[in-house]
Amino acid sequence: MKKRVAILGFMLESNSFSPTTTAADYRKRCYLQGPEIPAELAAKASRLPAEVHGFTDEMDQLDVDWELVPILVADAEPGGSIDQLFFEKTLSLMEGYLREAGKLDGVYIVSHGAMRATDDIDPDGKLYKMVRDLIGNDVPLIATLDLHANVSEDMAELTDVLVAYLTNPHVDQRERAAEAARIMVEMWNGMEPCQSFIKVPIAAPTVTLLTAEGPYADLINYGQKEIATQSGNDILNVSVTAGFIYSDSAKCGMSVIVTSRNDSRPGADLARRIAKLAWQDRGRFKKALTPLARATEIAAASGRDASLPSHIMADVADNPGGGGSGVTTYIADAFIKANVTGAFIGLLIDPAVAAEAHKVGKGGRFQATFNATPKTAFDKPLSVDVTVEVLTDGKFVGRRGLLNGRAIDLGPCALLNADGVRLGVATNRKQCADPTMIEQFGLNIADLRTVVVKSRGHFRAGFDEYFTPARVIEVDCPGLTSPVLGNFDWKGLKRPMYPLDEETTWAGPAI
Repeated sequence: MKKRVAILGFMLESNSFSPTTTAADYRKRCYLQGPEIPAELAAKASRLPAEVHGFTDEMDQLDVDWELVPILVADAEPGGSIDQLFFEKTLSLMEGYLREAGKLDGVYIVSHGAMRATDDIDPDGKLYKMVRDLIGNDVPLIATLDLHANVSEDMAELTDVLVAYLTNPHVDQRERAAEAARIMVEMWNGMEPCQSFIKVPIAAPTVTLLTAEGPYADLINYGQKEIATQSGNDILNVSVTAGFIYSDSAKCGMSVIVTSRNDSRPGADLARRIAKLAWQDRGRFKKALTPLARATEIAAASGRDASLPSHIMADVADNPGGGGSGVTTYIADAFIKANVTGAFIGLLIDPAVAAEAHKVGKGGRFQATFNATPKTAFDKPLSVDVTVEVLTDGKFVGRRGLLNGRAIDLGPCALLNADGVRLGVATNRKQCADPTMIEQFGLNIADLRTVVVKSRGHFRAGFDEYFTPARVIEVDCPGLTSPVLGNFDWKGLKRPMYPLDEETTWAGPAI
C-alpha cells in the first residue's frame, strides 16, 4: 500500500538583537503552500531548502511506494524574532493542510531549530506539538536541524528522530534529509528509535564551530566514528548541535542527541560520553579575532605588493546569515581612509544606495550615503563619493557551497568604486557566501588582492577554490553577530553559560 508522507518546513535562525522577521522576509526567499511545492521541486533552480530535494529524491530511489503530501514550506534569511501573529497564521495554515491531508504514514519537517517568536521562545516546539497532536504517537515524525539549532526538551520528546547537519559550512543538507528518508522507511519496517537528549552549558562563539578542524569537529567526528565502528547496529544517528547564542533564550546551549535502535541504553551511554568530552574540552571554544587596524594594514600592504599573498577577510560581526544587517561600514571606512587598493567589500545591503546607483547609471558619479536611515545601533552612516562601475538585477544561481544550485535574488545590485575600494551593494539581505555574488559584477576573484565578505563561515565553502584556510582573516568589528559575547546585553540566556561565564560549573550529563 502506498505510503503517504507529509512534508512541511518552517525555517528561521533568530537573532533576538535584530529587527523583527516579518511575512515580507519569507516572501522574498520562500513561502510555498500545497501544490506550489511540487511545482517548485520540478524547477531547474529551486527556492526550496535543499532538504526538501534531498528527502524526496531519496524516497524516489528507495524500494518503497510513496506519495508526497505537500503542506507548506517557509524559509527566510536569518533575522530577528519572527512576528508572533505571522507565526501563528502560518502554523494555522499548516494545521489546516494537515487536517485536509487525511491519513498519513509519516511526517518530515524541515527545521532550522533556532527560531524564536516575539512572544514565544520555542516556536519549533510548538510546531512539533501541533503535528504530533494531529498524527498521534504511532506515525513517524522526523525533523532535520541546522547544527546551530537550539534544541528544547519538547523538540526532543515530540519527535521520533532529530537529524542535524554534520558540516559547517553547511554542505550536507541533502544528505541529512536523505538519511531522514531512510530512517522513516526503517521505522515502517518495524525499527523503534530511542532518542537520548542532553543539554551542555556551552554556547560557543560561532567562529569556533567549524567542522573541518577544532573542538566542535572533534565532537562530530567522535560520534560518527562510534557509528562506523560499533560492533552491532545499535546507533542510528548522532547529532551534536552547538546552538545559536544570539537567540538569547533558555533554549541556547549545546545539545547532544543520540538515537539508538530498539533499545535506549546504547544511545544514552554514547550521549553521556559525548557530553562529557564536550565539557572537558570547553576551553578550546574560544578564539581571538584580528583587530580592524591590523586587517587594514594587511590589505594595504597586499595592494601595494603583488608578491604578497591575497586574503579573504570575514566581517563576522555583520553576517546577514546570522541576523546581521549586512551594512555596517567600519571596514569600508577604514580601507578608504588608508587608500587600500585591489580590494572588494560586499555585499553591503542598502536598497537606497543600490536604487540611486541604478538611477545614476553606469559610469555616473554620486555621493553614496550608506545607512542614511540606520536600522540598528551598529549601522553607522558613511558618505563617500563613488563611481558606478557595474549594474545588475541580482538574479542568478549559486554555484558552490551552501548556495550551490539555489536560485538567488539579491534585487538590484551595483558595483561602486570609492577611491579605489570596490563596494558591492545589494538590495535584498543575504550573506556573501558564493563566488557568483562577486562574479555577477564581471570581477575575477583571482585578480583581487583583498576580498571582504559579510559572512561568518559559509564563505569558506564558496571561496576555498581561491583562498586556503591560512589566507582567511576574521576581523573584529562591532555588529549584531559579533563573536565577542561580552558585547551583548543578554536577557533570556540561561546563566551561567560557558565561555561567556568563565566560572560556569556543570554537575554532569543527565538524559
